[in-house]
Amino acid sequence: MDKLPEQYSFLRQQPLPPIMVRLALEMLGTIEGAGDKDNPLIIGWADEIAHVCKRPYDRWAADFYNKDEIPWCGLFVGVAATRASQGRAERFPPNKYLSALAWADWGETVDADDIQVGDVVVLVRNGGGHVFIAVGTSPDGQSIMGIGGNQTNAVTLAEFDAHRLYAVRRPRYQVKPEGARRIALTKTGVMMTAEV
Repeated sequence: MDKLPEQYSFLRQQPLPPIMVRLALEMLGTIEGAGDKDNPLIIGWADEIAHVCKRPYDRWAADFYNKDEIPWCGLFVGVAATRASQGRAERFPPNKYLSALAWADWGETVDADDIQVGDVVVLVRNGGGHVFIAVGTSPDGQSIMGIGGNQTNAVTLAEFDAHRLYAVRRPRYQVKPEGARRIALTKTGVMMTAEV
C-alpha cells in the first residue's frame, strides 16, 4: 500500500474486502517487462492459479500465458480472486478468466448503481473488454475508479467511463466484509480510454 496515490489514501484507513486490500493492492505498481523481456511475476500468476484451481482451463492458461504482452487484466483479477478464495471452488476465477468478458458470469450480479469496493467491473472496448476491481465511483455515477492489471502496462488505480460498463459482479460472500460498501470519489482528472 506504499504506492497509493494521494487521492486513494483513504484505502489505508479502513477495512476493505480481502480481494482488495490484502491482495490486489499488494500488487499495485507491478509493471510488465520492457520490449521482449517479460516480468516473471506476471507470468507466474497463471501457474499460481493452476496450482490452486486445478481445472483443465487453468492448466491450459498456465501453458499458454508465457508473454506479458498478452493482455493480462483478467489474469490480474484471476490471481487476486484465487488468493482470496481460500481454496473454495465457488470463489475461483471463471473458466476462461484470461478473457475480460468471461468475468461477466463470475460471482453475483450487481446493479450498476450499486457498485461497491471489491466488486469486479467488466467494460467493453474495441476488440474485447477490460476487467478490474472497483474502489469507488464518482458522485454523479459517470465514472468508476478501480485497480486493475494491464492499465498502461502496469497494475494501477485508474478512472473509467461508466458508459463502457458491461457487467458488475460481486464475490459470493458468506459474510459481507465491513469494507464492502459504496464509496464516492472525486474524479482524478485522467480518464482511462484504452487499456494496454
